[in-house]
Amino acid sequence: MKVDDLLKRLENIKINEDEINEKREIAKYLAQVLDLDDPQRNYYYYYIMTKDKKIYDPVSYKKLLKSNKISPNDAYIYIKNIYVVGYVDPVDYLYPFLDCGSSEPLIYAYLSKLGYSSARIAPATGLRYVAMAIRFLDFGHKVVEVADINTVATNINLPTLIHDFLRTKYVHKVKAIVSQLDSQELFAEYDFDEANRILYRYYEENDTSLATDVKAIKDAYNRIFKPYWVAYDVVDKRFISHRAVYDLKTKQFIPA
Repeated sequence: MKVDDLLKRLENIKINEDEINEKREIAKYLAQVLDLDDPQRNYYYYYIMTKDKKIYDPVSYKKLLKSNKISPNDAYIYIKNIYVVGYVDPVDYLYPFLDCGSSEPLIYAYLSKLGYSSARIAPATGLRYVAMAIRFLDFGHKVVEVADINTVATNINLPTLIHDFLRTKYVHKVKAIVSQLDSQELFAEYDFDEANRILYRYYEENDTSLATDVKAIKDAYNRIFKPYWVAYDVVDKRFISHRAVYDLKTKQFIPA
C-alpha cells in the first residue's frame, strides 16, 4: 500500500474522539484538584464526582441523595484516591488499576451504577467512569487513570460474577465478589495478584526473563481497561506525561 493511500485510510478511521477527549480532560482535572484530605489521617478515600464536577465522599453523597438535593443520575465518576508515603511502586505508577486492592473500586463503581448501597456503595446510576488516583507524596507526582465502567465490567465478567451474590439493593457480600474477581486469570492467564508480582519483578528487580509475560499482561491490561493515563508534578504544577497510542487493529487509543 502506498503512503498516500495509507494516510487517506487512516484519516477515514472512525474512533470515539469525544470519549477519548473526555477521559483526557477528566484525568487532567482530577490530577490537579484531587487533594481532599490529610493523608496522615487516612490512607485512601473513595469519592463520587457529579456531572457539575463536585466531589463527595459516600457519606456526604448519601445525605444529599436522602434530602433530594442531588439525584443518582447526577453521578458521573467513581474515584479511588490513594496517598503513598515513601517508596514508589512501579506497578502502582504505571498500572494503577493493578494496585493492591484495586479490584474493589471496580466492584463498588459498578454496583453503585446499578443502584445498590453499602458503606462504600451508593445509588449512582449516572456513573460512566471509574478513576484511580495515586499521589506519591515523597516523589511529588500524582498518577490518574480513567476507564469506562461498562467497558471494564464487561471485560472482567462482573455482571456474571455478581449475579449469585445479590439478593437485595443492599450489598452484604462485597468481599466474596472481590475474591471471585481476583481469582480470575484475566491478564494473560494470570490473576490480579500474579500479574502485579510479575510486573514488580520486571520493573523493580530487573528480571528481564519476564519480558514476554510483561508484554502479554500489558496488552491484556490495555484491552480490559482501555484507560487514559496522566502523570502530574504536584510541586511544579505541570503535567509530566499524558500517554496515548492509537491501536490500528482495535481502533482504540491505549497507553504507551
